[in-house]
Amino acid sequence: MTSASVKVAVRVRPFNSRELGRNAKCVIQMQGNSTCISSPKQPKDGAKNFTFDYSYWSHTTPDDQNFASQRQVYKDIGEEMLVHAFEGYNVCIFAYGQTGAGKSYTMMGKQEPGQEGIIPQLCEDLFHRTGENTDPDLTYSVEVSYMEIYCERVRDLLNPTSQGSLRVREHPILGPYVEDLSKLAVTGFTDIRELMDEGNKARTVAATNMNETSSRSHAVFTIVFTQKRRDQMTSLDTEKVSKISLVDLAGSERADSSGAKGTRLKEGANINKSLTTLGKVISALAEMQSNKKRKSDFIPYRDSVLTWLLKENLGGNSRTAMIAALSPADINYEETLSTLRYADRAKQIRCNAIINEDPNAKLIRELKAEVDRLRNLLFSQGLQELLDNTGPTINALQVEHKLFMQLLE
Repeated sequence: MTSASVKVAVRVRPFNSRELGRNAKCVIQMQGNSTCISSPKQPKDGAKNFTFDYSYWSHTTPDDQNFASQRQVYKDIGEEMLVHAFEGYNVCIFAYGQTGAGKSYTMMGKQEPGQEGIIPQLCEDLFHRTGENTDPDLTYSVEVSYMEIYCERVRDLLNPTSQGSLRVREHPILGPYVEDLSKLAVTGFTDIRELMDEGNKARTVAATNMNETSSRSHAVFTIVFTQKRRDQMTSLDTEKVSKISLVDLAGSERADSSGAKGTRLKEGANINKSLTTLGKVISALAEMQSNKKRKSDFIPYRDSVLTWLLKENLGGNSRTAMIAALSPADINYEETLSTLRYADRAKQIRCNAIINEDPNAKLIRELKAEVDRLRNLLFSQGLQELLDNTGPTINALQVEHKLFMQLLE
């Protein structure tokens, strides 16, 4: 079991047309991994500093040497999480922030070259790495699912014609899952790109005053990555299964800023409810880390569908990264400060990730360790000639195989 803190990054975007139209001033400054926000009412006295794993300055243009591109964000966060998936861990990357702060751009991006987000870059990298495999005993399989949580109901984005919402269940070992959610096998990046585009078209978006294409739902793109290896010595097949959860949250919003009415207002209320619950879960988990005596405290995972489904990723068996998207504008100061505080709390959460391997893999690893121990014992007893590859009696592989078979029996 590996205990690791949630990786936290923040990213500030350029001004949008609304902010430019209101002559907004930039209240964010970044240096290294530090982020500073200045109060528009008290620019000298009201500065607040935060430190994260990464602070991405994407406010200017690519000509700026400090500019953080889509590629850099992927290299720092997405690539590390993909490496953990190949090791056999569950991984999760989720983007949080005010509506219009750039979450969907960071996670999904655009189709133009250099504009792709973390999700398509990770998928492309996954198939690039599996395509380089030359080991005949190792095979890979990839399955994907894509869902949205809209007004506390789960919709299958790869089967949008299905009527009604899907039910969330809890497996005693694997944790929460969505019953009857489509899980489609893919064999290359082209397949996964088509499914991604299909799901994005089915996703619920609408225009608000804050954002012309505001995501009105939380989207979860899941990749189940299976590695199957044949062990020649024992003729046993072993499997490692990693679940990669890539989450684009809907944006938090204020009704007066977004101009929400009717359906939009109801959507916003549900979005804010689930994000408030996510905040409570993050705070409770952070509090639990800082005060070890409170381990028995209740964590309100089930208060929203979002937190229930992210239960393992937030405090359980997962390597997790959070990207907080920030608006640079003084007119969004309160929301941006709230996002920074949210991200600062998330840094304190620790997840206990384990490699998801079947019992055979564990058995073989333990037996090989026992063979190594016995080999060292033969050396210490002066019987190393038994292991001499050139000796007339028996070669090392035969000795190992014999010991192995005795242990198996």
